Amino acid sequence: MNEGASSGGEKQELKFKSAISQDQNKPENMIQRQQVIRLTYLITAMDLTCLFMQIGIIPYLAKSLGLDSVGFGYLQTTFGILQLLGGPIFGRFADQFGTRAALTLSYLSGSAFFLLLSVSTSVPLLFLSRIPSVFMHGLPGAQMVITDLTTPAERADALGKLGLCFGIGVIVGSSLGGTLSTKFGTYFPSYLAVVASLISAMIVMTCIPAHTKPKSEGQATQQRTSQSSVFSLKEILRLLKLPGVKEVFLIKVLSGLPTGLFLIMFSIISMNFFGLEAAQTGYLMSYFGVLQMVVQGLVIGRLTSRFTERTLIMLSVFVFSGVGLAMALMTNVFHYCIIALPMVFALCTMGIITDSILTKSVPPSETGAMLGICASVPPLTRTVGPTLGGILYKMFGVSAFGYLQLVVNMALFLYIFKNKVPQKEEKAQ
Repeated sequence: MNEGASSGGEKQELKFKSAISQDQNKPENMIQRQQVIRLTYLITAMDLTCLFMQIGIIPYLAKSLGLDSVGFGYLQTTFGILQLLGGPIFGRFADQFGTRAALTLSYLSGSAFFLLLSVSTSVPLLFLSRIPSVFMHGLPGAQMVITDLTTPAERADALGKLGLCFGIGVIVGSSLGGTLSTKFGTYFPSYLAVVASLISAMIVMTCIPAHTKPKSEGQATQQRTSQSSVFSLKEILRLLKLPGVKEVFLIKVLSGLPTGLFLIMFSIISMNFFGLEAAQTGYLMSYFGVLQMVVQGLVIGRLTSRFTERTLIMLSVFVFSGVGLAMALMTNVFHYCIIALPMVFALCTMGIITDSILTKSVPPSETGAMLGICASVPPLTRTVGPTLGGILYKMFGVSAFGYLQLVVNMALFLYIFKNKVPQKEEKAQ
């Protein structure tokens, strides 16, 4: 019975892959999809630049409005919860109404977010400005476009290049936000972000195809997706129960959780443990962004052409373990600068490879929902991170994050080694 079901699933997957290849290998389609992908990279870099402009100024704005550190923590938690709830819904919305509609919704929500932020003259208004963030998912939306327009063999490399957009957002957004707020006032970056988000929405409406998914023979799956509600929790859970999905998703969440907790607490650690000033912390974050650009844009593409997905996942978990041990032993910021390189490598490789595996584990008509679920991982970390990270840091110090990283990833390494994860051994590219 199980063998028959497995055989049927493999046949269906082969149909999906064949349909994608036939549709995308036509010369005219290849040129058009490359143009759309490049445009997607451009608007994603704009969107992330706008986002990081605000991340740099919100702490100062909150302080000027009389919000203390506890209140600021609540503000960040609110943002994390809204993003966590909105990610899977946004993914199903993209599957049902197309990536053009989804990206337009994201950028219009971003415009509302920045507009409300620009008029936040009180704490209640500042909290109110968080509400549109429930549908602000520009990066997952870009991942959906790229997933739809690439073959499974091209996917990991194409998704990796989004790291360049993220790095540009971190470096340009952080520095630009600080410069503009100093010269023109705290609210000026928000005005600029409103305009940029509206321009991005117009570009999406005029240049991105209404539906980017390839024609496939999975009509039954597409029909089921379109008939069920965007808010259907049952459909979201159904995806996690598909063969091989739950295991990879749990590895994705658990492997990076200790590092995520450390990065959430990094502003406090850099001040108390490393003894850095605000400007020096900013330079360190820019260094982190540059490393991410290099790893995602230049390294991962080469690795995916040479090694299988299983090998890269095991390598990432092993590197995470080494990073954990090094974090437990580090005593100064120079040590952290050395540790940052393998840390970024493991984070980027694990994120991209697991996203690629998970999108290939579901029918093409449901890749949006799967990416929406994946997009809920960072908000989940941001939601539980301040509490868990604060407890770990207060009770055990910085070394606690390292030891947790070591133990969790060694356990994952043994689990992957003993079990066939992912279920199919194939090259990422």
